[in-house]
Amino acid sequence: MRRVARVLIVGMLAATLPALQAEAATQRRISYHAWTDFTQGTANGTAVIDGRLVIGTQAGTAMLGGTTYEWAGWTSPYVDAGYDLTELIPSWTARTPGDTWIRVDVRGRTSSGTSTGWDSISRWAAGDRFVRRSSYGSQPDGGASVRYDTWKIPAGVRAWQLRIRLFRKAGTARTPRVAVAGAVVSQLPEGTPSTSTPTGLAAGTVLAVPTFSQMLHEGEYPEYDNGGEAWCSPTSTSMVLAYYKALPRPRAYAWVDPDYHDRFVDHAARMTFDYSFEGTGNWPFNTAYAASRTGSAFVTRLRNLRDVERFIAAGIPVVASIAFGKGELTGAPISSTDGH
Repeated sequence: MRRVARVLIVGMLAATLPALQAEAATQRRISYHAWTDFTQGTANGTAVIDGRLVIGTQAGTAMLGGTTYEWAGWTSPYVDAGYDLTELIPSWTARTPGDTWIRVDVRGRTSSGTSTGWDSISRWAAGDRFVRRSSYGSQPDGGASVRYDTWKIPAGVRAWQLRIRLFRKAGTARTPRVAVAGAVVSQLPEGTPSTSTPTGLAAGTVLAVPTFSQMLHEGEYPEYDNGGEAWCSPTSTSMVLAYYKALPRPRAYAWVDPDYHDRFVDHAARMTFDYSFEGTGNWPFNTAYAASRTGSAFVTRLRNLRDVERFIAAGIPVVASIAFGKGELTGAPISSTDGH
């Protein structure tokens, strides 16, 4: 197995993550940092109400799909990882009532102070009535590039910074409300690292996560990538939501054909669909959807299988994207994947 590529953690406060990963701190270079105190950083028209980042005063306007939006922004302090970075994946917890949405940008800085410039990663809204949530493609700026939900970082960058812009339809009073904004950064190892041996910490522990199958949905809603194998992320996310008894109420998925199985999975696919990627595998979109149901979810990486055991032992299910080459994972239903 090549690596645990990405991990979705639902229903746990981000502040507990370093303690669970502390023992593995020297094995692989991975760090997650998030803000819940938005009095840190630099505000450009934003305010903090009840601990949430909101639009206070208009800082500018922008056009999207023929609609004029007012925006305000917040920029985080720089976070120095202490090592050269190769990838960054942001995630957030937010609400977007009415015709509102957010955009997540990131930039990096080398140890000599050279900036990559800003790259946009995601345009996100909880629903799809007004704005289509989308990832951004490559933006030739400072050597970095964007691949859907992942920021590919040029050599020498050791510090990073987030910028959140909040948008609302001009002339309206509603505002997005951002509770958490953060990112996981990593220095991916070269070659194929070996997997860790289990510690026994979670030996025999089976969490009561309900089982759903994306294959039951094959051919459903081609506009949301047709079900089947393509819906592995929203199906897994729905399984964890069911574990926390946080699935949406039936009225939320009343639009789904009543003859379909597990109709909340179809709903999750729609609510996580990336209109740029044209798929449901955008992990920050999955965590943002989950967080709207549980109040907390984020994307991270794990250094080894022992980290997975720690979460399981704590009663926290982990959704893991596994990448492996041909013949590297015995018993897998597919021969190889860059992430499934």
